[in-house]
Amino acid sequence: MTETILVRGATLADGTRTDILVRAGVIAELGKAIFASADHLIDADGLIALPGLVDLHTHLREPGFEQSETVLTGSRAAAIGGFTAVHAMANTSPVADTAGVVEQVQALGVAAGYVTVRPIGAVTVGLEGKQLAEIGAMANSRARVRVFSDDGKCVSDALLMRRALEYVTTFGGVVAQHAQEPRLTEGAQMNEGTLSGELGLAGWPAVAEESIIARDVLLAQHVGARLHICHLSTAGSVDVVRWAKARGIAVTAEVTPHHLLLTEQLASGYDSRYKVNPPLRRDEDVHAVRAGLADGTIDIVATDHAPHPVEAKDCEWEAAAFGMVGLESALSVVQASVVDTGLLDWSDVARVFSRAPAAIGRLDGYDRGIAVGAPAEFTLYDASASRVFDTSRLRGKGLNSPYLETTLPGRVVATIHDGYATVLDGELVEADAVARFASAATARAAGVRNG
Repeated sequence: MTETILVRGATLADGTRTDILVRAGVIAELGKAIFASADHLIDADGLIALPGLVDLHTHLREPGFEQSETVLTGSRAAAIGGFTAVHAMANTSPVADTAGVVEQVQALGVAAGYVTVRPIGAVTVGLEGKQLAEIGAMANSRARVRVFSDDGKCVSDALLMRRALEYVTTFGGVVAQHAQEPRLTEGAQMNEGTLSGELGLAGWPAVAEESIIARDVLLAQHVGARLHICHLSTAGSVDVVRWAKARGIAVTAEVTPHHLLLTEQLASGYDSRYKVNPPLRRDEDVHAVRAGLADGTIDIVATDHAPHPVEAKDCEWEAAAFGMVGLESALSVVQASVVDTGLLDWSDVARVFSRAPAAIGRLDGYDRGIAVGAPAEFTLYDASASRVFDTSRLRGKGLNSPYLETTLPGRVVATIHDGYATVLDGELVEADAVARFASAATARAAGVRNG
């Protein structure tokens, strides 16, 4: 069971107008006035065709926290946001620190069919920071894990971090560090500064992030390993990464959409939707991370999609959980913060939101973008649209979006994953249909491997 899809009049990221014919899971033709029969004909006049978005930092919560999110619901949220692949963080229950758990997460993603789900393995057993997890077993498992992170917690022990960096070099993996020095952030609630003092909330100093990044880039240089920095948020962190790259150290970094747009001032109302780890920073930091993304110091945008049950956020600030959902709104926020402001163009967006995260995560097929013979992974986006973002836009379980009742630009019109549609006319394709197409795509891929 395969779909043939004909997209008419799309505009590629470089400004070229083209038709796109999808057949048997790949892009079969590109050009003007393609004539072919198709199961779906999509009028893409005025729409931008972007390579499928890849998120290197998603919390799908399953197994163990299904009240917050599941692989299926998180995959649906990703698809409606234009994503075709996500990397699922390891802070589940049980923790994804064994081959069995990462294989379970991958299998759930395959069954759901909305996106490719690549599990991220834990660096340490139980995220406890005491001994290395089964890194080699996860790397050699069916899930072929290549990214390892204790995200949500910092690998604060320098010797353990060194050993992890050494280990992943043996198979081309990467350690993704949650840069938060724990002793400097005990009880911290928001960015440390004048405002935190005025609000009576314990401050979270920038140096708690910057000091870990500085230590770890030196460790990565020492052992010749790849290091990735999660959710970089301060001007000082940008400076450290820029310095490290100038020295040839193999470090990459990500910034979240919310750190590109929102500032600490939003904490003034004690609205816990704005409580996030790392915290929202100063306006100066927002401008610094935007500039870092524009000049290539920061390599990618990643959502840090962190859903929570209503009761975990609908409470006083200090008792509320850290985190925001972001898959459904990410592309719109990037448009608002760095495209509409002239810092990035759509070719840059394709790089930071698709090609570069896929390369960091060792995800095959995304280096070619939208090209004949490439896997059919792309999204059609209406950048001219404008909408009030409300809970009807959310497709995961989490309602803890910082953008509710605000006007955001853009709208994902269609998402094509593995050659079949997961979103059409701005709405999710039914789960049963997606699962059938996913099963057929899996069988087709197996046939290619065995043929």
